[in-house]
Amino acid sequence: MPELPEVQTIVTTLRPSLLGRPLSNVRLLRPDILHPSGLELPAKVNGRRVADVTRRGKKIIIQLDDGESFFIHLGMSGRLTLEASASQLPLHTHLVISLPENRELRFTDPRRFGGVWWIGDDYHPDSGLGPEALDLIPAYLIERLARTKRAIKTALLDQKLIAGIGNIYADEALFAAGIHPTTLTHRLKPDQITALVRAIKKVLTRALRHKGSTLRDFRNADGQPGGFQKLHRVYDREGKPCHNCKTPLLRLVLGGRSTHFCPSCQKR
Repeated sequence: MPELPEVQTIVTTLRPSLLGRPLSNVRLLRPDILHPSGLELPAKVNGRRVADVTRRGKKIIIQLDDGESFFIHLGMSGRLTLEASASQLPLHTHLVISLPENRELRFTDPRRFGGVWWIGDDYHPDSGLGPEALDLIPAYLIERLARTKRAIKTALLDQKLIAGIGNIYADEALFAAGIHPTTLTHRLKPDQITALVRAIKKVLTRALRHKGSTLRDFRNADGQPGGFQKLHRVYDREGKPCHNCKTPLLRLVLGGRSTHFCPSCQKR
């Protein structure tokens, strides 16, 4: 699933082509990806201009010039790309919006875990989401983690606790902080949590610099893959030697999610 670096990379590549541009000929090819169902999306969007393109957590928010907004969540396999209008529509294209200069904004999603949510003019971006991962401060996380007794890897995936982190960057940050993924949150010491906050920001910043990770589906708005997968220290490297100590990396399943770690550098 695209995480903060991938979603922000899409926003960054979308903005220059969308800001101030009129939207037209909205085609919703799969109505079931739209929430709420039954909404007349073309009537809401046709003729409007884009006032802003932003990100909150893993949501891509498109604000229109009348103050109304909608957001797109990519789910596990979604792509939001800018294409030439004359190019062939790929399979699983669910939404097409025409832009000037014979271009289109296209949302494709083979697995359909993503979708489009109309939020109108009554949107509170912080509703149900914790602080952005890049805005974390140790005091917040120390206080919140002390209240719960769950594996730290599971906690990092909770968007109500921290917005934007998913499976890849949780594994990478825990490795960078030297914390075993099954460590119970209430047992973490303040200095460990401080190190974790520092590791989260460092890993995400590096991933943003390399335009996210492409393992299978992710592409930015221009159709280009990311490059950070080449720099993963533990994620998707089960059985390979740790870059630090050469110990073979292990994988376990926590909350239904694959979790990668070094048993030597991240002692239980």
